Amino acid sequence: MINRRTLLAAAAGTLPLAACDEATMKTIRERMNPTAGAGGSAPAAAPAAAPAAGQGAISATVRTPARPWTFEVFREAMAASGRNPTIGEAQFAAIQARKPAAMARIKSYLEGKFGVADPAVLAAFESVPRDYFHYAYAAGASTAYQAYEDNPKPWAIGHGSVLSDYLGQAYMSQLAAPKPGDVTLEIGTGSGFQSSLLSRIVRDAYTIEIIQPVGEAVGKIFAPLGYDNVHSRVGDGYFGWPEVEGGFDTIMLTCVAQYAPPELFRQLKPGGKLIIPIGQPFRRGQVLYVYTRDEQGRVHSRRDVGVFFIPMTGAMQSRARPTA
Repeated sequence: MINRRTLLAAAAGTLPLAACDEATMKTIRERMNPTAGAGGSAPAAAPAAAPAAGQGAISATVRTPARPWTFEVFREAMAASGRNPTIGEAQFAAIQARKPAAMARIKSYLEGKFGVADPAVLAAFESVPRDYFHYAYAAGASTAYQAYEDNPKPWAIGHGSVLSDYLGQAYMSQLAAPKPGDVTLEIGTGSGFQSSLLSRIVRDAYTIEIIQPVGEAVGKIFAPLGYDNVHSRVGDGYFGWPEVEGGFDTIMLTCVAQYAPPELFRQLKPGGKLIIPIGQPFRRGQVLYVYTRDEQGRVHSRRDVGVFFIPMTGAMQSRARPTA
């Protein structure tokens, strides 16, 4: 049972919540402001003016859509992924009308955290249609009407998984500093949005989901968008994806671990970066750590910010912390 004091204490000095099971999510939504920044305050309000969707945040390094994101394209992609579109054309138009303000909010947030917003990250957010990833898999219905909300928050997608809030995903993306030649690995596919963002910038984006119904369903959503450089599978992210030759430039976990799994370090390229929340499940004190591996193979770590994530399941829950 998670009480109010624990939730509020865990939230102090954190990024927005990135993931939660559905029951906990309901409690957290009622008790917390999930968009509190590292100083505990909400991000600045979005400026009134913002570039139109698809016209701002231009970057030569980011893959752009083959076709404009229209209601017809949305319906085609949903059908091709085996999902029910549910929403109507008027709702779709209202969703797109909210996107410019959300983009301005993301830009302002990243500038506040990093001093500058990475143009590639902004361009990726412009490119990827977030409404496509809002879906209730257990219910079999689109929840696209929730997209680009004014008060960014995590949204349940069923089976205990969520679509993380977009400010938290923007932060993680910029922290990763993705480059066009990179190969990335995400542990915890969830909605698929985070790896889709990275895929617009990097060479290949790999992603692993341990919840079978989520992983199998979400694995079908990338091809209809033309995201042929996203590679997904169902499995335990504790072991990474060792079959990928050469390893990864970035490994990103979207679940809290008690320690960094040793196998992930083995799959990290020299100069690579492991971004991982470490702490106890549903407890205060979780911290986002950034591990880097230098050219000599030595690993260096630094604390980044306080966070609050759901636990990493599978082998992490049964294997003892390595002694060395």
